[in-house]
Amino acid sequence: MNTANMTATNPMAAFFAEQFANLTPMQVGLALVFGLLVGAIIAFTYKRCYRGVLYSPNFAVTLILMTLITTPVVMCIGSNIALSMGMVGALSIVRFRTAVKDPLDTAYMFWALTMGILLGAQQYIIALVVVAAIAVILFGMNLLRFTSPNGYLLVLHYDEDAEYDINQQLRRSVKYRRLRSKTVTRSGAEMTYEVRLDNKQDLVALMLGIDGVHDATLVACQTEAGA
Repeated sequence: MNTANMTATNPMAAFFAEQFANLTPMQVGLALVFGLLVGAIIAFTYKRCYRGVLYSPNFAVTLILMTLITTPVVMCIGSNIALSMGMVGALSIVRFRTAVKDPLDTAYMFWALTMGILLGAQQYIIALVVVAAIAVILFGMNLLRFTSPNGYLLVLHYDEDAEYDINQQLRRSVKYRRLRSKTVTRSGAEMTYEVRLDNKQDLVALMLGIDGVHDATLVACQTEAGA
């Protein structure tokens, strides 16, 4: 009995034969393995090059999932014209409600999607070369940015008589400074400066060494120098 007769007499065999006519489980499994590897490289690069205030492990996992999810979708689209048209129509009505705070995060998301498209097209070597090259470039850019001073908010609580000494110390210690806010109350004053510096511990110690300064706090800015 030939294959045609078997599929005609066995609906289950015909169903599986149709499902795997263009894609085999081996191809899908291989693509997902490469997708996991490429996604892990992207997530690792994001973690090592992140320079914001709060690193989000969930976003790193999201980058891996985006690569894994995009890969089989592109594989199915490439083997079925009707499905590709339906997928385009479905994506045109999708609206993502999560706001991306850092524009660089959008670039990482696009990177993950692009790698998923390459892997879905079964361009495994090209995908590995591209993801490695982009990762090396990002690591190099990140190393270069370490030479730039970081941005911080300096929050001071002090007596009004100490303001002159504070300003003089900032002029001597910090090249870039910008007054962001100043509040004066009956119990004292509060002043917030945006500063760029390399050694944050020294500045806090210098501020606390001024008579009339009650406390000094440095808070890392979301947007840092050189970003």
